[in-house]
Amino acid sequence: MNFDLTSEQEMIKRMISQFADEEVAPGAIERDRTKRFPVEIFKELAEMGIMGLPFPEEYGGGGADTVSFAIVVEELSRACGSTGITYSAHISLGGAPLYLFGTEEQKQKYLTPICRGESFGAFGLTEPNAGSDAGGTRTSAKEENGEFIINGNKCFITNASYANHLALTAVTGEKEGEKEITAIIVPTHEAGFTVIDNYEKMGLNSSNTTELVLEDVRVPVENLLGKRGEGFRQFLITLDGGRIGIGAMAVGIAQGAFDKALAYSKERKQFGKSISSFQAIQFKLADMAMKIELARNMVYKAAWLKDQGRPFSKEAAMCKLYASEICMEVTDQAVQIHGGYGYMKEYHVERMMRDAKLLEIGEGTSEVQRMVISRLIGCK
Repeated sequence: MNFDLTSEQEMIKRMISQFADEEVAPGAIERDRTKRFPVEIFKELAEMGIMGLPFPEEYGGGGADTVSFAIVVEELSRACGSTGITYSAHISLGGAPLYLFGTEEQKQKYLTPICRGESFGAFGLTEPNAGSDAGGTRTSAKEENGEFIINGNKCFITNASYANHLALTAVTGEKEGEKEITAIIVPTHEAGFTVIDNYEKMGLNSSNTTELVLEDVRVPVENLLGKRGEGFRQFLITLDGGRIGIGAMAVGIAQGAFDKALAYSKERKQFGKSISSFQAIQFKLADMAMKIELARNMVYKAAWLKDQGRPFSKEAAMCKLYASEICMEVTDQAVQIHGGYGYMKEYHVERMMRDAKLLEIGEGTSEVQRMVISRLIGCK
């Protein structure tokens, strides 16, 4: 086994690490406070050719691999979790279903603007009564005179305020007593489509989290994404890739919190010496470093399997589950090492701890990941 990054991956890592330190990190606290979406950061990433990184060059992408995508998500998240989740959702939830299931015409029309950074990628699955439970889907799409007429609403949708279009799931009929769920590409400027951005969140405050309301929204039947009735299956496939992004994001936030805690432990003096010289602190830092490295290896393995065209659903669920849970643990310990200062916003780690919690919930809760893993290891 070769654990070395390729020269291209190393180059991307150096470039994004420097960009994260110089352009993303300095404004992270202020953006968290004001909830300002970092449009300027993503304009720069578009100019760098990063916004379509893992997609083919014919659609304006960078032709890179999933490992490179994971590296970018990790480095952005190390500096600012909100920036990391925006980028991860843009690629893995917004662009991926268009690339995986779209026709050539749909890719040219809808994927290309995402790769160029002209539109953000977004993905409409979750509803007030439906997330992992497909049967709870209530958004409907009635076919009439060559159009789908869509009614319903979606919740907790990332990036939709800045997306020109998105794929969403809707019930298009019934088959053998079960809902027929279909994926449809819907431009967000269509009459009857409303994006509401007014959630008060615990963390990730400068990311865009919205509710979608659709009232008699009409789109042509050519906007069908993939095959009719396979929308939920398609989105589950999409979520496998998205879980790699969440895992990478968790590694990044955890690494950022570790870096802050290690630096603080060397500076903070108690009883005449740095607290990093106390075994209690050393053991905390050692455990944090070990768990971050394990999580990173799990993310890279899942990404590598995906790039090899091999099954990766189990590994994606495992890396998302483990990385998100150790991220919560590491950020908690980082606050603890900072003591009272860790509770103060200017020291960053309290923001990282708040941002970390969503990773145990989004794209399938920890409980859902355990269900997925249980099924894939052969449990009955």
